[in-house]
Amino acid sequence: MEKKQICVIGGGAAGMMAAIMAARAGAAVTLLEHNEKTGRKLLATGNGRCNLTNRYQSRECYHSQKPETAWGILQQFSLTDTLEFFSEIGVSVKEKNGYFYPASMQASSVQELLEMEARYRKVKIKCRENVKEIRPEQTASCNPSFLVRTETWQYEADAVILACGSRASQIEGADSSGYTLAKSLGLSVEKPLPALVPLMGKEKYFSKWAGTRIEGRISLVAEKKVLNTQEGKLQLTDYGISGIPVFQCSGLVARLLDKGIEVTAVLDFLPSCNLSETEQLLKSRRKQCPYKSTAALLTGLFPKKLCDVLMENKPEIPALAARIKEFPIKIKKTKPFENAQVCTGGVSLTEVHPHTLESRKVPGLYLAGELLDTDGICGGYNLQWAWTSGYLAGRAAAQEQKGIEVHA
Repeated sequence: MEKKQICVIGGGAAGMMAAIMAARAGAAVTLLEHNEKTGRKLLATGNGRCNLTNRYQSRECYHSQKPETAWGILQQFSLTDTLEFFSEIGVSVKEKNGYFYPASMQASSVQELLEMEARYRKVKIKCRENVKEIRPEQTASCNPSFLVRTETWQYEADAVILACGSRASQIEGADSSGYTLAKSLGLSVEKPLPALVPLMGKEKYFSKWAGTRIEGRISLVAEKKVLNTQEGKLQLTDYGISGIPVFQCSGLVARLLDKGIEVTAVLDFLPSCNLSETEQLLKSRRKQCPYKSTAALLTGLFPKKLCDVLMENKPEIPALAARIKEFPIKIKKTKPFENAQVCTGGVSLTEVHPHTLESRKVPGLYLAGELLDTDGICGGYNLQWAWTSGYLAGRAAAQEQKGIEVHA
């Protein structure tokens, strides 16, 4: 029996997983990657260490316009399945506080072993191939058929898996081509916006506190409501704020700003104390050392640069305590796509069958990875989405089955 011909567009985490799974299921797979090698963004994940996934999994760790659908998809290839897969291809893992990494602590190990497995499964990997068009073809048997045209060649396929990532990242080749291809095939796309990205304001004091890192809390306030709160190490910069707590809520900020809604980030520089306790702490420090000025009360509590900003306009203890606990910053915008780790938005999950990720509109077309409207918080969640969606799309594309709806 002639093998089913599958074309995977994109050689990142989701594309490589899809190619491997389709090949394991007996398909003849060609993978097209527009960079000079596969896994370019993968090599940069986890600061080059590749945070593969995370032990703690819940629906709150993922964002989508269809969160229940996204969570249902993730249940079909779980954390356990992911760890088993990497064990099979030779990636030994180590766990650190629930975060899983390759034992080598090098993302290159993961990239190399994925490519080894793909080549062992006879996946044809074609790099420097920029896909310009995916054309569904009519066949006498009524089975799906596609012509995939690049700048230099054209490929025939029985099924296509679109897994070309997003605009996020400074890595060369990160672009909007996947969204363009999806739209050309009639698929609806939730507007992609930067996520896991620093936030920018326009305050004169930013230059004074630039380079400061401090444990703290950030609360997002819009339309007089607190919408999100995160704790951890904040980075105070010359343009605004950064750090993992900021990243975790940045996708929501991007969506709100895109709708024209004003957003204020309220920073708490002493989350272990409430307002009354903070004021009492300052008063007790003055009682212990009555010779100290109000500014000197902060010495030893906070970094010098932050002390200087907190003491602008020389507040007395009650006002200073309030400023420590609720320091508002009006957010003007996020940093651009080049500074983002992922995008929020993408092809709507209503466009695909959740068991297979096959397009509802274009039979034989499957989607995987960041191109879909699902993104995760920091900590390996975006890679878990890549592994899960790549697995489902690759397996289903090889099996020639129709998508089956599991969510309303």
